[in-house]
Amino acid sequence: MTSELYYAIQVLTGEEQRFIQRVEKQVPLAGRGDPEIPPFHLRWPRRKLVIRRKGKRISTIRPIFPGYLFLEAPEVTPPLYHLLRRSTGFIRFLPENHALTPLGAQELRLVRHLLSFGEVLKESTVRFDENSRIVVKEGPLQGLEGQIVKVDRRKGRAKVQLDLYETAFLIDLAFQVMEKAPNPPPHTSDLSRTPDPEQGRPSATREPATREPATREPATRESL
Repeated sequence: MTSELYYAIQVLTGEEQRFIQRVEKQVPLAGRGDPEIPPFHLRWPRRKLVIRRKGKRISTIRPIFPGYLFLEAPEVTPPLYHLLRRSTGFIRFLPENHALTPLGAQELRLVRHLLSFGEVLKESTVRFDENSRIVVKEGPLQGLEGQIVKVDRRKGRAKVQLDLYETAFLIDLAFQVMEKAPNPPPHTSDLSRTPDPEQGRPSATREPATREPATREPATRESL
């Protein structure tokens, strides 16, 4: 919905999912059809990482902005504002409760970019050029190349600086390296093969020599 605005909400770190559940339970009580409470969604962008534990690779999901949620709504009416503030775990709206302001253009582009890959970001596909610089082929890292501050090729992670309300977050996003296709062996056809002058030359076959039998003239006796 292009008319929707996004507002950042700070909640207790580690309580993001439970906060969303508490709000969703209160919505039927407040009345989803209440004209004073517009349709809204609480977005919680996360990322998938692979960590090593006791020599094993374990997949885990972690928040991109720990302790922050994004409210997607056309506006924040007083009933919606109080519904969120009364929920356990709520800390404040950003930048301040008394100065409720939707995300600016730059922050909005960032959040929409992340959410366009779903609420759980998967690995990006990258390659490295001849100067060992990372080149993103597809995935969440595409478009964020200028914000990459560190690359850990062994762990498959890129540390990205994401700015939100003048606060810088250093976030690890996962990537996988695109394998190079092996070069096929050069193909040579029989037609392109240069014949060896010493090979392929037909050898002269000699017919076995046959000796013609000698023809003897019959002896004639002269008549006297």
